[in-house]
Amino acid sequence: MPHLLEVLAARGLVHEATPGLAERLARGPIVGYVGFDPTADSLHVGNLVPVMALAWLQRTGGIPIALVGGGTGMVGDPSGKRTERPVLTVAEIDRNAAAVERQLRRYLDFDGPRAARMRNNADWLRPLRLLGFLREIGKHFTVNYMLQKESVKTRMETGISFTEFAYMLVMAYDFLHLRETEQCELQMGGSDQWGNITAGIELIARRGPGDAHGLVCPLLVTAQGGKFGKSEGENVWLDPARTSPYRFYQFWLNSDDRDVERLLKLFSFFELGAIAELMARHREDPGRREAQRALAGELTTRVHGEEVCRRAVQASAILFGGGALRDADSATLAVVAGEVTLRRVTPAALDQGVGVLEALVEVGLAASKSEARRGIQGGGFSVNGDRLSAERPLGPADLLGGRYIVLQKGRRHFAMLEARNDS
Repeated sequence: MPHLLEVLAARGLVHEATPGLAERLARGPIVGYVGFDPTADSLHVGNLVPVMALAWLQRTGGIPIALVGGGTGMVGDPSGKRTERPVLTVAEIDRNAAAVERQLRRYLDFDGPRAARMRNNADWLRPLRLLGFLREIGKHFTVNYMLQKESVKTRMETGISFTEFAYMLVMAYDFLHLRETEQCELQMGGSDQWGNITAGIELIARRGPGDAHGLVCPLLVTAQGGKFGKSEGENVWLDPARTSPYRFYQFWLNSDDRDVERLLKLFSFFELGAIAELMARHREDPGRREAQRALAGELTTRVHGEEVCRRAVQASAILFGGGALRDADSATLAVVAGEVTLRRVTPAALDQGVGVLEALVEVGLAASKSEARRGIQGGGFSVNGDRLSAERPLGPADLLGGRYIVLQKGRRHFAMLEARNDS
């Protein structure tokens, strides 16, 4: 079996590693960790790069530790930030930490001989006393050493608080603590964490029980030069309340042809040979987007589950003109409803009959009744996938799944009515 560094390098997941890591991995499995500060109540897709490194650590025989930063989150990491992070309350940090833990469990196996470990550094950082920490840890770092770190240098012009300046020491203490208590020899993270990781290695070298190693993954940019992990300027989150599974699926489905092979290597567990075969088929007919569909299906299933992914795929087919509305179940229709203009009508109003002209205007598919009338005469509107040939009222018989009526203009413009009492 190839060792961790070989696997990660082959998949483009290595930006830099400490000398001697390959030799250590050649001797056998290793315990390694990645830290995740709970600055929000969800991870986003950019966080999946180090998550995949942890997952591959386990798959190559090692033991992964997912470290949630309930303690470091109280300090704030200056890495990659030009201004001070907002200070969260302890209650907010703990709530975010619990949410992040739940998401990490989808990628790691917490059973068996190589069971992953979940830890929260609040357990050992919050009880620390300031003078003891400065005496035992702070004395090992000079200010000059800390000023050379990129996370500090980039903030010198705009200013950095002593709190964030000290983040490096707190994170170094994490590595020392895990080295002493969990026999953890490896820390991984994004490339912006290199300075913090090497500070921990330095601390372990001065007072730890043995060697330590570091590995950082690349920070990703798209083929167009944009920051990876954003859609229309917003982060793509793993929490379905922040980014719907449908939009999550669409994010991966819309991957640039120039990016998709790299993304398959980075974010899927497909074997490299299978990815090569998939890309060969993709190049024969890029319009089918077979590679993007495989990527989107793999990631959406892993993050949200197989059934949720199935609904996202079906909803996508409907909204892009390739799905049969009458075959969709109520859960899939609910996904579609979350992505289009939705107006409620009461069951009582449907019993009386809702004018289709009024409905088309209400949902914004027509600017006026006269425009709606002309569109119907021209065959441009549909109800539940069936073309409207004349004005008619909408009633209970039009409900799909007992709840929805789907209005459509052309092939790609949708809106829905939902039968539901206001109460």
